[in-house]
Amino acid sequence: MHAPSTVYLIPAWLYEHELTPLPPYILDAVKACQVFFVENERSARRYLKAWWKEMVIDDYAWHPIHKAEEEVKALFRQQLKEGKTIGIISEAGCPGVADPGQLLTEAAHQAGAIVRPLVGPSSILLALMASGMNGQQFRFSGYLPVDNAGRIKALRDLETESQRLRCTEIFIETPYRNNQLLETILQTCRPATRLCIAANLTAREEYIRTRTVGEWKQLAIAKDQFPDLHKQPAIFCLMAG
Repeated sequence: MHAPSTVYLIPAWLYEHELTPLPPYILDAVKACQVFFVENERSARRYLKAWWKEMVIDDYAWHPIHKAEEEVKALFRQQLKEGKTIGIISEAGCPGVADPGQLLTEAAHQAGAIVRPLVGPSSILLALMASGMNGQQFRFSGYLPVDNAGRIKALRDLETESQRLRCTEIFIETPYRNNQLLETILQTCRPATRLCIAANLTAREEYIRTRTVGEWKQLAIAKDQFPDLHKQPAIFCLMAG
C-alpha cells in the first residue's frame, strides 16, 4: 500500500520574471514533485524554468486544471492512489485562492492526502495590507457582473454591506475592463467611500493608492495622477465612509 500522497500548493509570481517575493524553499517542493496540475501549462513551465534552469520539463507529467472538470479530478485522484507527489500551480498568486485549484485540494483531502500550502504572494492580501482599510473584517467578491445594471447594483450592495458590517470589500475585473469598472465606481459610490486601487503588485511599476471616491473624481476631472488601468492587473478595495 502506498504512503499518502503529498500535494504541494505552489505559489506563482504575480508579475512575470519577478521571483524576489517568492521564498527559495519553493524550489525544494518543485524538485520533490512528480506531477503538476496547472491552470496554464505554458506559463507554469516558464515559471518553473525560471526557478530551476536545469529542469527537464519532459521528465514530469503535466495536466491542465481549467475549471477542474470531472475528468481532471478523476485523473488527479488516480495520481493520488498511485502515491505520487503532486504540485498545483495557478496562473498567478496562490493556488486555491480565487482559483480552480481549490477543487483539486478538496479532492486531496477527501483522499486522505497530505496538503502543504507554501508561502507566496497573494494579490488579494497584498492589496488589503496596503489599503489601510479594515483587515479584521473583509470579504472577497471576485468578479462583478459585466452588464452595467448588474454592476451598479453589485457596487451599491457592496457599499451597503461595508457600511453595515464595517468591513473591507475586495473585488477584481478582467484587466481590459478595469477603466470601465473604475468609471462605474466613481459614478455609483458615495463621495466619502474609500477606494484603494492596487495595480501591478510586486512589479517595479507597482501602484497602490487609497483615496475617497470624491478625491478620485477630482483627480479624474483634473487628469492629474489618475491611473490608466487598461490591461493592468489590479485589485480594488472599497470601504464605506
